[in-house]
Order: sequence, then structure tokens, then C-alpha cells
Amino acid sequence: MGAVSYRIREIKLSPDDEKKRIPEKICRKLGLEESDILEWKIVRESIDARRKPDVKLVYTVDFVCEKEGLLDRKGVKISETPDETYVMGKCERKPARRPVIVGSGPCGMFAAYVLAHAGAEPLVLEQGAPMDRRVKDVEKFWKEGVLDTRSNVQFGEGGAGTFSDGKLTTGIKDVRVKKILEVFAAAGAGEKILYSSRPHIGTDVLRRVVVALREEIEALGGTYMFDTKMSDIIVEDGAVRGVETESRDGDRQVIPADHVILAPGHSSRDTLRMLAEKHIPMEQKPFSMGVRVQHLQSVIDRAQYGDEELAEKLGPADYKLNHRCEDGRGVYTFCMCPGGEIVRASSEEGGLVVNGMSYSDRGGKYANSALLADIKTSDFGSDDPLAGVFLQEKYERLAFENGGGDYSAPETLWKYFKEKSPEAGPVRDSLPGYVTDAIIEAMPHLGGKLKGFDDPDTLMVAIESRSSSPVRILRDRESLQSVKGLYPSGEGAGYAGGIVSAAADGMKAAEKVISSINSSDK
Repeated sequence: MGAVSYRIREIKLSPDDEKKRIPEKICRKLGLEESDILEWKIVRESIDARRKPDVKLVYTVDFVCEKEGLLDRKGVKISETPDETYVMGKCERKPARRPVIVGSGPCGMFAAYVLAHAGAEPLVLEQGAPMDRRVKDVEKFWKEGVLDTRSNVQFGEGGAGTFSDGKLTTGIKDVRVKKILEVFAAAGAGEKILYSSRPHIGTDVLRRVVVALREEIEALGGTYMFDTKMSDIIVEDGAVRGVETESRDGDRQVIPADHVILAPGHSSRDTLRMLAEKHIPMEQKPFSMGVRVQHLQSVIDRAQYGDEELAEKLGPADYKLNHRCEDGRGVYTFCMCPGGEIVRASSEEGGLVVNGMSYSDRGGKYANSALLADIKTSDFGSDDPLAGVFLQEKYERLAFENGGGDYSAPETLWKYFKEKSPEAGPVRDSLPGYVTDAIIEAMPHLGGKLKGFDDPDTLMVAIESRSSSPVRILRDRESLQSVKGLYPSGEGAGYAGGIVSAAADGMKAAEKVISSINSSDK
């Protein structure tokens, strides 16, 4: 029957084993000779630490073999390799007007990538700075407390994810995910992200990757306009006709457009206010709020692996924890950064926000994570679609004031936070009471799941409030638009929750634009 590509799961190695032993392990499971395996590649690598410290690396592998009957092996998780090919669409001819993309984060970037490869020559508007200048602006803020409200951790080339851990984990099942990882890898992120169960790039490498992707898009005819904010959207007879832009210097320009992909990110509140004034349909969406917690990375390694020295072979350990409180409010960890640091991530004058960040080697002494409690729409206190934004702003201003009014972040220790001691006042007063109550209830339960998590000296830093958008810009399920030619997408529009899911949503929007261009030209 000729050679067939198979996918086999549950191939286990010890941390000291070399990967070249994988074919030997496959042959043992299937009763083959190593010469029977014509080629092989790792599809997925994960860590099984259930029997600490006897930790195993577990692999899913694709291999090519001419032997028959392999699918009949009992007790072996094997199948034919599925087709995971993503085929990008093509514009049958250039559109009359270039598609406009608002925002250069993962959503906007991958929308531009698909449109550029389709021949549509997209125009990307980004209110922030290109990477080199953005990095300088962010470092100046961290060192001197001087905030540039248009070039910061939230705004600028690559979006908010650029100053993070660069996590590429996602819960979505979508053929686009593999393509996204392949694009990142080809742009310099490294081959390991193609098979790691928890892939990450690291902020240092991600900055270079983002620039490489922009240069590829530009080489294909795309154009980036930095320091350029969409100040208005032109809608006539239920359809997009263009956008108005404002440069950093205040210059205004009208750009005609029949297709506008809105990918502004979850912090572009001026854009949300403008859209609300234009009566673009939107609704409230639940989000989360809380603190950043910090532990020694060695504590996490010991808790997860049973032996902290295993981190030298397996990499620093991570975690993902959750608890449901008695009143039904969820508390969970989010965006855990092994070997990272807590950073200030403000984007508005007089508001304080924190986030986590780590470099590609995750070599720092500390681990940190957001510790968040659910914020329900019933907590908003208003029916205004932007009520969640107002709630975020209220507590970010409180955090700014409680930190001293110079963008220093309020911080305390868990032992003070749980006892409501005066030392915890600046942190507790920066959060709604129901959030602090939920964290106090959940913390011992989380410590029961991960030893050391609720250590009395655990550092808690306020305020983490930008894990997701509190607004969803409505779109029709079939056409992906509520206004003809308008495509709200990604995290800021309320349809994604991370780099990969945002990128995939941007690709979907681009596909709709290509379909519209091709159908309108017939």
C-alpha cells in the first residue's frame, strides 16, 4: 500500500534521554525495526509530573512507515496523520480601495499577513511607535516614570503581548493555530514552539519576530502608518466608507476604505468611546481583576517537579490554578511567567496597571502570575456598554493614588492581605471588596493545589485589570460584521483571549475581506 504517515501518542522519555531514542520507543510499542521508520518528527512535547520526582517527557510523533496493520495495535494510541494544512486565500484582483486594519497587535498583524499574501496590499494603522522607539519609551517609563500615552506597554508595534512572556498556548481548536506557529517560527521564534505543549517566545525574541513579520508584510505591498490613530470611522447607509486618522502631531487625514478590520486591543478606550458615539453596536462583557503574585521560581520548581534541580533539564516550571468560591465567583491564575518579573503597564495618565513579563530563557529568580477574580456584568452598576471600562478606570486611578501618584505599584505580602492589616491597605483599597474577599477565600485552596503558593511572604502587587476586554463589539455570526465592511476582531473587540486566539481571529476577518473583495469584483 506504500508509505503512510501515522501519528502516535504517549511516547515517554526520561529527562536524561536524548530525543533520538524516540524511534526506538515507537518500535517497541509497535513491534517494528528501526529501519521500518522512514522519517519522523515531534508534533507535541509535554511534561508528566504526576509521580514526582519521576518526571517524564511525553511525546506525540508523526512518522512514515510502509508496514501494514499498525492501526490495529491494541492499547496503542495511533492514527493516520491528520491533514492540518491551512490554505491562504487569494484576491482575484486588487481591491478598488486598500483594506484598512486598525491595530498592529497579533490580530491586526495576522490579518495583514493573510491580506498581504492574498495581494490586497493592506494599510495598517497603529497609534503607537515602531518597535525600536517603543522599546525606548517603555524603558523610560519603567526607569523614570515618564509615560507616553501613545507609546507604552499597551500601544505600539506588536500590541500589548510584545511586553509579556509571549505565550502561544491556546484552548481553541483551529487549523489556523498550526499556521500561526509556523509563521512565528519562520520569523525567528525557533522550531521548539511547533511542538511544545506550552510554547512561548519571550519578550526579547518576540520584539524581533514582530519586526520581521512587518517587513515581510511590507515587502508584499502592505503599508504601516505608525503614530497614526483612527479618530473616526465613516459610515454611510449602513456601510463603511473610510476612516479619519490623527497623527501624533495632530494632522488629520481621511482614508477611503470599503473594508476596515478593527483590531485595537483591549486598552484602546478612546476608540471604544468613539465607536459608542457612532452607535456601533456593542455590549458589556465579563472580565477579571486582581493582583500579580510573585514567588521564588525555585519554590514553583520544587512544588511541580518534586526536585528543583530538574528545572535545569526541563526548564522552569509553570502552573495554572483555579477555585470556585462559595458565592460562585471564580478565582484563577492567568498569564503565569516563569523566571519573569512584574512590570508596570499603564497607558493612561493617572492610572496604574501591572502585568507580567519574561525573556526567552525565563532565567529570572522569580515567578509571577496574575491572580484574578471574576467581574460579572451585574457588578458594573450600569447598563452602559462601557460600564466595565469605567470600572477598570476607577480602580486603576485608585491604584495610582495608593501607589504614591508616581506610577509606583502598591504592594504587600499575603500575610498582611489576608489579615486586613494596615500594611495591606494600599493594595486592598485598589480593588473592589468582592475581589479581595474572593482572593482571601481562594488562596488557601490554591495553596493546597500548589505547595508554597499561599506562603505568608508571597508578594502581591496591584492592580491587574487588563486581562481581557470588558466590551464586545457586536458582529453577525455569518458575515462577521454588524456594519457592512466593518470587521471587529481580536481581544479588544471581545473575541479572543491571548496571542494565538487573537491572531486566528484576525485571519478569519482577513478571509472574510478576501471573500468580499472577490465577490464584489465579479
